[in-house]
Amino acid sequence: MMRSLWAGVSGLQNHQTRMDVIGNNISNVNTTGFKKGRVNFHDMISQNIQGAARPTDELGGVNPKQVGLGMTIASIDTIHTQGNLQSTGVTTDVAIQGNGFFVLKQGEREFYTRAGNFAIDREGTLVNPANGMRVQGWTPVVVDGQPILRTSATPGDLVIPVGQKEPAKATQNVFFASNLNKNFPLIPENPSAADILRGTWVIDTTVYDNTGQKYLLQTRLTRVADQPNQWQAQVYVDPTQDPPVGDPVTTFTVQFSNLGLLESVTTAEGNTITQGQVQVPMTFNLKEATANADGTPATQTLNLNIGTIGSVTNSMTQFADRPSTKSYFQDGYTMGYLETFQIDQSGVITGVYSNGVTRPLGQIALASFTNPGGLEKAGENTFIVTNNSGQAVIGESGTAGKGKIISGTLEMSNVDLTEAFTDMIVTQRGFQANSKTINTSDQMLQEILTLKR
Repeated sequence: MMRSLWAGVSGLQNHQTRMDVIGNNISNVNTTGFKKGRVNFHDMISQNIQGAARPTDELGGVNPKQVGLGMTIASIDTIHTQGNLQSTGVTTDVAIQGNGFFVLKQGEREFYTRAGNFAIDREGTLVNPANGMRVQGWTPVVVDGQPILRTSATPGDLVIPVGQKEPAKATQNVFFASNLNKNFPLIPENPSAADILRGTWVIDTTVYDNTGQKYLLQTRLTRVADQPNQWQAQVYVDPTQDPPVGDPVTTFTVQFSNLGLLESVTTAEGNTITQGQVQVPMTFNLKEATANADGTPATQTLNLNIGTIGSVTNSMTQFADRPSTKSYFQDGYTMGYLETFQIDQSGVITGVYSNGVTRPLGQIALASFTNPGGLEKAGENTFIVTNNSGQAVIGESGTAGKGKIISGTLEMSNVDLTEAFTDMIVTQRGFQANSKTINTSDQMLQEILTLKR
């Protein structure tokens, strides 16, 4: 008789635990990145009343007779299914679509989370604003003047220095991809100013010195009268009138093939380039404000990139079509300030400066585990490593099974209220049935006690 009482008690206790887990799931239905729990039961040991008997020549086998002694909790699992993504429009809100965890650090302790509601503190560090834990990732190292992200290095704190200065950079390369009309008018032998203006194609480009001062680089191209596929180029810096007065900074001759493609370029020094990428170097004096200490004018050298011999891609051409003024890129700029930043699917944080320059500021690291269900919840939407989770494998998103990062969104809780309420009904019925078992067993004991009467 006592066995049914204890079986009922175990049912009550363990259904109460299951109800606790369901209640915790429902309470966290709106918790960012929350992962629901699930309770599994299994039966306890059974008492043998009679063992099994094997078959004989006269009789068949007999199965064992056992009475169960109740049930217990088999496991309480954390279900790491994907939660729905909710758009917030906040740049520092990030979500993981797929597997993986963000890495947070408090001192030397590492925590892992799916909740990407991050913010920037007063020092520019990317943190969880609820508890101040610092988001881990990689910051760029400068190699040959260029920032490079090395994801093989140990992750550290991510800093986004809003308002930081980006120094000016002198122009080193100007790239042309103009089309020069094959039917452009020729300049007569004794041209007037009007003839020169009408027969000259002008390409204006703004370039910069190392302090960020602007200069107008004007390239003037005219067709050579006795060479229909040849153009003479004159380059001026800050011309004072049109057409300019005085000698150009440099000159060069551009020769095209009958197919309209670049065939050769001859520099002012007489060097003819007939293959590969064409670069024409030029040097000009900087403004008086940037003169050398001894009073001599400071100079700057840059390369005019005319294109690739025989190529139409990003090269000067000569087709019978309207000419185009296209100096499509120059690599100098003025000083600027970091105004905003963006986070892409790889977790790379790109800074956008007021001078139009973009620079990588860092990359968010992700961690993956062999058994994410073995992680232990540490509160505040975080997990910590256990003996059964495996060690964290930290890397960039999109590699080794890690999902991609989506900026401006947050992952919602994966709790399904319909499922939770159904589980609540089933759990309540199980609890109620076990209480009836105890009540009925008690009534049977009462009957035994009244037999003597």
